[in-house]
Amino acid sequence: MICNVLSIAGSDPSGGAGIQADLKAFSARGVYGMAVLTALTAQNTQGVSGVHLVPPQFVADQISAVFADVRVDAVKIGMIANAGIAEAVAAALSASLAAAPADRRAIPVVIDPVMIAKGGAALLAPEAVDVLTRRLLPLATLLTPNLPEAAALLHQPVATDRAEMAAQAEQLRALGPAAVLVKGGHLDSDESPDVLATAGGLHWFEALRVPTKNTHGTGCTLSSALAAELAKGAPVQEAVAIAKNYLAAAVAAAGNLTVGSGHGPVQHFHALWKDRD
Repeated sequence: MICNVLSIAGSDPSGGAGIQADLKAFSARGVYGMAVLTALTAQNTQGVSGVHLVPPQFVADQISAVFADVRVDAVKIGMIANAGIAEAVAAALSASLAAAPADRRAIPVVIDPVMIAKGGAALLAPEAVDVLTRRLLPLATLLTPNLPEAAALLHQPVATDRAEMAAQAEQLRALGPAAVLVKGGHLDSDESPDVLATAGGLHWFEALRVPTKNTHGTGCTLSSALAAELAKGAPVQEAVAIAKNYLAAAVAAAGNLTVGSGHGPVQHFHALWKDRD
């Protein structure tokens, strides 16, 4: 059976991030992708120049329409933009899961708390952080913040070492998610470690920093790959290992693409387009 995975996120017309990256990652990982739009952005590899938000009720209507007809095996939540959309997503998702057959009410939910674009543009209103924390985090099977996002959710300074990363991962898990993956890409180090906090404790995933500017959409891609692996039944720690390996290969192959002059996208289909690389 091919799994169906739903992304609830914003659009990137340049194709490197947002639902475009999510759908590519879903396809690359062997699941059928669906998308609920929360926002339209005007952006490219150099940055975001405009954002047009979808009305909260219409976001809810999209979610309800998908669940009313399609078996959903996992959900990935990305850009939610403001408090109204966050409330709408939480309410519609909770209602849809409650109305689902008993064996479909505990599907994996991955939340990538998108707050700032690669170019520095704010993608989440400050007042939405409380709603995200209070309404959405308790629904999460896995939360995947980077260091600035983890700090913003906790109203703390950004972690600067492994000890602070681990402490923030545990604090975030106490807010409701079953597991939290704090990504260490913003550490001032040659290494880029991630830490996974679960009920069973902490697990570190080690990685060297890749010298490339082609990192547009890496957070979207990782969280979508995670949702795909969880939908297929992988335990959280195994899903993280698989998704990180997939992303690492996608970043390594990014130089084979010629997309834009800023932060380029990763090569989502590196395993499928080998004869073109």
